[in-house]
Amino acid sequence: MTLAVQIRQHGGPEELQIVDVQVGEPGPGEVRIRHRAVGLNFIDVYHRTGLYPLNMPASIGMEGAGVIEAVGEGVTHLRVGDRAAYASQPPGSYCEVRVMPAKCVCKLPDAISFETGAAMMLKGLTAQYLLKKTRPVEGLEPGDFVLFHAAAGGVGLIACQWAKALGLQLIGTAGSDAKCQLALDNGAAYAINYAKEDFAARVKEITGGRGVKVVYDSVGKDTWDKSLDCLRPFGLMASFGNASGPVAPFAPGMLGAKGSLYVTRQTLFSHITTREATQAMADDLFAVVASGQVKIHIAQRYALRDVQQAHRDLEARKTTGSTILTLE
Repeated sequence: MTLAVQIRQHGGPEELQIVDVQVGEPGPGEVRIRHRAVGLNFIDVYHRTGLYPLNMPASIGMEGAGVIEAVGEGVTHLRVGDRAAYASQPPGSYCEVRVMPAKCVCKLPDAISFETGAAMMLKGLTAQYLLKKTRPVEGLEPGDFVLFHAAAGGVGLIACQWAKALGLQLIGTAGSDAKCQLALDNGAAYAINYAKEDFAARVKEITGGRGVKVVYDSVGKDTWDKSLDCLRPFGLMASFGNASGPVAPFAPGMLGAKGSLYVTRQTLFSHITTREATQAMADDLFAVVASGQVKIHIAQRYALRDVQQAHRDLEARKTTGSTILTLE
């Protein structure tokens, strides 16, 4: 038997309960991994609340790192004893041990700790596909402006550093002066406290009235309308989350009126459908972290038994950088 966090119904943090579960042997294409650390992400809140519904009882958590204990038939890229990390469906990383599909589990380089691995896989791979694959039709070149909401969060701090390494001028937004300073300290060219300033007006000021080529938005409802106003003609609105709630329906004609804009709704799991694609993205992430160009900031650590408080703090936007559950 091993410990795992489950929910019996969708709801608040109080629904997160620690239970004993039986973990068996991995089947074909699967591995059994013993976690050393587990990452927390806002998608975990969506699963808990039912914004992204799950069948009950449900396990949650999309990210973790640990040691491979057993390997199923057909798995060739991992062996027993390997250090490994992943961001993967199905949910279920909030546990000590799990059996899971192997295709999205990657061997973790020795230079990267278990805690860093658990904190960076979902967030780092998200930053990778946003900056490298989710690009405006006119492309991105060094010196170009991009707008990144929630720049002091886990994905945001990685994106700030990676964008700087790519030569981009990232304009970050956050909800406090302290969070804005954190974004600046991590490579953002500019930071806007949207609790105090009209971020659309400030973006136009920073860009000399031209606007940005792309907006990366995980906030959703609260930032959507003004984000469209930040884009230059043929700009791209890249939505990848709903922290403030889902975006309301809108008429496509407005995109033409605002400059023939493009809109996309991205998910990481569309990008990691194959072993090859997952590994290529992970290799890119591992390289930029190993080079020191991107540092993973673990600002909060909670024991597995304190998972309810971790979710309260995450929802209250009390966290910065990455958050992990510890298992040692």
